[in-house]
This record gives sequence, C-alpha cells and structure tokens, in this order.
Amino acid sequence: MNEIVADFIDYLLNTKNYSTHTATAYETDIRDFLSFYNNWANTELLPNDLGKIDTLCFRAWLADRARRKLEHKSTARALSSLRGFYKFIAKKYDIQNDAIGLISSPKVPRKLSKAIEPTEISEMSSAIKVIDENHPWVAARDWALVTLLFGCGLRISEALSLKLGDMKNRPDTIRIIGKGQKERIVPVLAAVHDAIAKYIDACPYSGDLSKPLFRSVRGLPMSARMAEKTVENLRAYLQLPDYVTPHALRHTFATALLSGGADLRSLQELLGHASLSTTQLYTKVNMAEINNIYANAHPFAQHDPNDKE
Repeated sequence: MNEIVADFIDYLLNTKNYSTHTATAYETDIRDFLSFYNNWANTELLPNDLGKIDTLCFRAWLADRARRKLEHKSTARALSSLRGFYKFIAKKYDIQNDAIGLISSPKVPRKLSKAIEPTEISEMSSAIKVIDENHPWVAARDWALVTLLFGCGLRISEALSLKLGDMKNRPDTIRIIGKGQKERIVPVLAAVHDAIAKYIDACPYSGDLSKPLFRSVRGLPMSARMAEKTVENLRAYLQLPDYVTPHALRHTFATALLSGGADLRSLQELLGHASLSTTQLYTKVNMAEINNIYANAHPFAQHDPNDKE
C-alpha cells in the first residue's frame, strides 16, 4: 500500500506540479483514512481491497473525524484528497470504486477575512519604523512587503517567490505564478515600486538578480512564517483585531477595487482565482457597505413610507 501512496504523491508533484505543501496534505489525508480502516476493519488494508470499500466505511470515517472534532473544512479537504487518490488508482491500477462518489462532502461555510481600514494600513508604516528601529533595512523590507501585498493583491507565497530581477527597471506589470502553477499578469503601482526601491537600496544582500527579493536578517529567503510574524507584531503594536493578517491585506486590495467599480472578471484575473464563484464572495462585502449607506442616507430608511402620519 505504501508504494501506491508514494506513486500517487509522485504523480501530484511531478505530473500535476502541486507544491510540496499540498502533496503532503494529500498524503496526510489518505493515510488518515488508511489508519482508520485498519482499526475499523481490524485488518490491514491491501491494494485489492481498495475497490471493495463501501459507503458504510467511508461514512464511518467521516463520523470518526467528527468525533475527533476535526473541522468541516479539514474533513471536506480530506474527502477530496481521497477522491483524487481513487481517480489515480482507477487509471493507473484499474482499481474501481463507485462508492466514494456517493459520499457527500460536509458543508463548509464560505468566509472571507475582514478588510483592513486604509487608515490602519497607513499607520503600519510608522509602526514598522518603531518596531524595527534598530534595523532600518528590515523596516524598509517589512513596509515593502505590506505595500506589495496590499498594492498588488498577492498571496504571501507569491510575494515571497519574487526574485530581485523581477522588479528591475520598475516594470509596469509582473508575472505571478499562483496556485496550481497558473500564471497571471499583475500591474504594479508607483507606490509599490517606491517602497521596494527603498528596501533594495537599504538591503545589505541585494545585488544578485537571481536571488529572492525578500531576505531574512541572515540573508536567507524570507519565510512565510516570518512574514506572518511581521504582521502579528504590527497587529499587537497597533492593537488591531485578530483578523489583521497577511491575507487580509490581499482581501483589502480586492474589496477596495470592487468598491471602486472593478468588474468581477477583472478582479478574478488580478487575484488569480480559478473560479468566478470565489471572486463573487467579495460582492457580499460590497453589498454590506451599500446597505449601510442606504440605512443611514436614504429617506425611506428613516420611516415607513406607507405611514401617512
């Protein structure tokens, strides 16, 4: 069984071009099911048994995850991983199982992190200078990162994957490789270029255009955890809510564009969403703003229009 799982993970990494992180998540989900089956059936699962597992077993696994108090989102992902595994073994090993297709995924409420107020983002610039006062180039780096995330709507992984050469000569656009190795072109504002230029000038490790744009104090590539810690420090210093995260900067970018009149298709392209339905979640934020304006400004919102008195 281990060989089949390893073969599937190799397929994800080298054929589907999934990231190591994503492939590891798939493997964790699949091994969780295999471990459950061995305990549930009181026997070790063999490759030929994969096609014989029925809906009772799959549902028992989902129930077991619920008993372990695993989140619906995590279980929905695990079921998706298992379905992907079954599709693979059907093609590669001719092991068919129709039962997996009869299992419904747990319903996951779709949520977006809240947008950050523009004044809060402006305050981050001064806060960074205080937090990193002993390392001016680190302060320049952190502000460049915040400006890039908010100004271009990038994911943390996308921002940290940029090379120094990507920003050479202040290009009008940059090429981003997002989830699933999907490519998109993102415009770069002058304010973003200015912040990055100040950081590059101050950074002691700049020079090699093939090296990562964002570097650690030791000159190593900046990690996602370091970026998250930067925003956590800002949140603590400015006493901001818990929803202020690196991803909230991307969300604020999207909300600002939508409020400014951007159409959903354009926003979908800028964010790199595979599905328009994901982008449409932002309209809920915009409608909340519109409803608030209506409640406070529209004369009919102040009284019942049918009331003659």
